[in-house]
Amino acid sequence: MVLTLMFREYCSLCHQMRAALQPYQAEYGFELQIFDVDEDPELEARYNELVPVLLHEGEEICHWHLDEAKLLAVLQNAKAT
Repeated sequence: MVLTLMFREYCSLCHQMRAALQPYQAEYGFELQIFDVDEDPELEARYNELVPVLLHEGEEICHWHLDEAKLLAVLQNAKAT
């Protein structure tokens, strides 16, 4: 399973979300892809004011702050399939 984090290096919320994901990554073993939106004009245009944004298969799980309930639902659903 792969989750994607839209990220900015200078964004404190981005760093907080990445840190908050670590225990879940250790437990569920998902891969975390991190994209810096400032390195891609298309990503910046799409996610500019929303970062950090956590995605699974292109679908938003949450933005700004980690929504643990939604993340767990995605992880458990993926584990069941």
